[in-house]
Amino acid sequence: MEKDVQLDLNRIPRHVAIIMDGNGRWAKQRGLERSLGHQVGAETVHQITEEAVRLGIEYLTLYTFSTENWNRPEQEVTALMGLLFQHIEEETFMKNNVSFKVIGDIGKLPDFVKGKLMNCMEHTSKNTGMSLVLALSYSSKWELTEATRQIAAEVKAGKLELSDIDSDTIQQHLATRDMPDVDLLIRTGGEQRLSNYLLWQCAYAELYFCDTYWPDFKEPELRKAIADYQNRERRYGLTSEQVNELEIKS
Repeated sequence: MEKDVQLDLNRIPRHVAIIMDGNGRWAKQRGLERSLGHQVGAETVHQITEEAVRLGIEYLTLYTFSTENWNRPEQEVTALMGLLFQHIEEETFMKNNVSFKVIGDIGKLPDFVKGKLMNCMEHTSKNTGMSLVLALSYSSKWELTEATRQIAAEVKAGKLELSDIDSDTIQQHLATRDMPDVDLLIRTGGEQRLSNYLLWQCAYAELYFCDTYWPDFKEPELRKAIADYQNRERRYGLTSEQVNELEIKS
């Protein structure tokens, strides 16, 4: 499907989340070091971010580094941290009116990376366009555990009653508390699993899996995923008839 595929710009998903898989395998196929795959993958991030801005996506959340990724070889982790530092381009965010955010246990990140991330978040915080969110040192199990601890502490302190805890309470204690739930989750690289990523937020997300490795996932591939999303019926537990009735009323 070509880049000029016709999309309904009134039905663009508000929140797109991507598991950027396949950097290492892309490099291995070409007889290259894994680090080069990550480098090309970082360049793809910039291209997809700018295309997302053009399409009117409001939130783009990228699974950049999971808590499990800390278990990779030290040399690869070090290279990834250096690559992350190099590719946080505040100027690009300002040019595109993008606000930059990070979710995850960033206390584990090296100070030089953490400092650059914090500065970029502060300097872009007043931008009113798309929010680009990097999930760094992140996992859903970590996030839900942290939310549970916070809620338990509030109950212990008498600030919250057990009977008042509901799904909204949990939502307000997540790292994504200021964001809508995911509409479309994309995973590249041929795998078909969520890998501990935004499990709560993806409860009603449309899932899109493709074989394309992340370094090759360019603008036409994003548009193809959104076209697929637009061909689906989102029922949220209702029947098709109920969904059609609600659409007529709205």
